Amino acid sequence: MSNQRNEQLSQLYRAVLSLRSEEECRAFLEDLCTIQEVEDMRKRLEVARLLDGGVNYQEIGQQTGMSTATISRVNRSLRYGAEGYRLVLARLKGEDKVDANR
Repeated sequence: MSNQRNEQLSQLYRAVLSLRSEEECRAFLEDLCTIQEVEDMRKRLEVARLLDGGVNYQEIGQQTGMSTATISRVNRSLRYGAEGYRLVLARLKGEDKVDANR
């Protein structure tokens, strides 16, 4: 990767980290991405959540409308990826527990 590309990626990561609320994140993603790109990310996260919960490919495809190729790609990331899905899913589960205790 070129230095310029690395700097630009770092800037993107810092931009995401600078967001302070769900509303700010929604506004940023709405400006940065197309509606379809955000929708695809939403579906991939849901696929990851379902896979993590032990749901099979066929059921996930029926629930999300995602192809088996995409489900497989998400599954590969869950198993062998950079642990991003695992980290986010664990944090969202913790958030659910906090919400349940309110």
